[in-house]
Amino acid sequence: MLAKSLAFVGLVLLTLPAFADGGAAPLNCAQLMAWISGGVSGPQLDHLLREKGIAFLVQESPKDNTAKILQAAGADAKLIGTLGAARASVVSANGSRDANCPSRLARAAQLVNQKSFPQAEEILRALLSEAPRDATLHFALGYLRQQQQDWDQAFDEYSVSKEIAPESSEVHSRLAYVFYHLDDGDNAIAEARTALSIDPQNAEAYRHLGLGLYANAQYKAALHAFHESLQRDPENADDYYDMGIAAHDMGDPSAAVQAYRQAIHLNAHFWEARSNLALVLHDLGRLEEAVAEYREAKRLAPRESGVRNNLGNTYYDKGDYDAAISEFRELFRMNPEWQRGHDYLAKAFMAKKDYPSAIQELKLAILQNPLGAIEHRVLGQALLLAKQPGDALRELRIAVQLDPDAALAHRFLGTALFETQDPESAAVEFRQALRLDPSADNHFYLAACLMSLGHDQEALAELQIASTMNPKQALYRARMDELQKVLQSGDSR
Repeated sequence: MLAKSLAFVGLVLLTLPAFADGGAAPLNCAQLMAWISGGVSGPQLDHLLREKGIAFLVQESPKDNTAKILQAAGADAKLIGTLGAARASVVSANGSRDANCPSRLARAAQLVNQKSFPQAEEILRALLSEAPRDATLHFALGYLRQQQQDWDQAFDEYSVSKEIAPESSEVHSRLAYVFYHLDDGDNAIAEARTALSIDPQNAEAYRHLGLGLYANAQYKAALHAFHESLQRDPENADDYYDMGIAAHDMGDPSAAVQAYRQAIHLNAHFWEARSNLALVLHDLGRLEEAVAEYREAKRLAPRESGVRNNLGNTYYDKGDYDAAISEFRELFRMNPEWQRGHDYLAKAFMAKKDYPSAIQELKLAILQNPLGAIEHRVLGQALLLAKQPGDALRELRIAVQLDPDAALAHRFLGTALFETQDPESAAVEFRQALRLDPSADNHFYLAACLMSLGHDQEALAELQIASTMNPKQALYRARMDELQKVLQSGDSR
């Protein structure tokens, strides 16, 4: 259909008798190219063309083929098809229809499509120096700054575009997106609603409304906005991705899984959706499925450290310690400055009883996070297992100092004190652990310490509590029976 509709020679007038322009000025080729450069979606451009009509002719000569130029800039087949049926409805001042697609702007659009943003920006800035009041050029430059994560300058460019063309639904929608990334949900919602008041069919504006509502933790309203966006652009994988995030955060993992799978169905290369799907599957305990999704995300985005980190964590939780170690080692070879993962790699080494390697990784974790109470505590545990109680004592004291309400840190500090022949101080730490976490284990550890101090009656009481709390733990019952026999025999301890 596409090839046939373009099989004309020379200069062709595109017509679309069924579409009216609704009173709005039709688009010329430069405006359309600027919208494409600015990342306006194919369905939205198709909607704009149907609503406004066009004011240019399409060159079909081998040297100057407008359709091919637009395709190189990123126009999809549906948009080209719509152009093939559009009415060229405006006559320029000299009485001829505009057939001009500016070559420099076309080149900028091609560079944007190739994600060569700095080169495209250089062209757009030169064009703006010649036409500083061109709203669509400011819009396109705002998009380039957005793509380079320069949200402040993106805001400035979109704001200039809005000042010049306040009736543009597109620019209000983009400002909503910038406000969302600046953590300003209220203004994101306000700009998106303004965009929708101008063009109620703007699918992107509904999506950005959803993001603003999500930022304000209005999850149900956000999901409704995403659904409205999909009504207008049913094949938008980003909408399903956003729905997955909102559903997960509102506590509906099943809906999140369904949304992420739909996003992947629409865009098989959507590695972020696969990674998020894997995260939800991990939380649901479906570790095999999570591994499969992380592996596919890694294949699609081999340089993404976060994917490899999460895959390593999942291997660890799955009990596949060798795979976890291999994944983390690959991660750190690829990105030596990566700030996470050393703790999980250390735990994998500890599970394999490779305590020296675990200690080395934990020391790296502490270098990256010197105030990490958990890192100091786990290093203390590893040092205890490596029979280095003195070094363990130092780390565990730091852990307790950093987080005095951590029961585990007090318990292991008590263990280190006990092993360094300070049972009185150990008992104090075991009591603190028990106060913070009245678990069977903590009753048992305190009992063991009290027995070493000769406080057998107190120890027996603690063992009775531990055994009652966890009757399946044979060790508690065995130690209690032993101590009762000692007390009954009258032996002094």
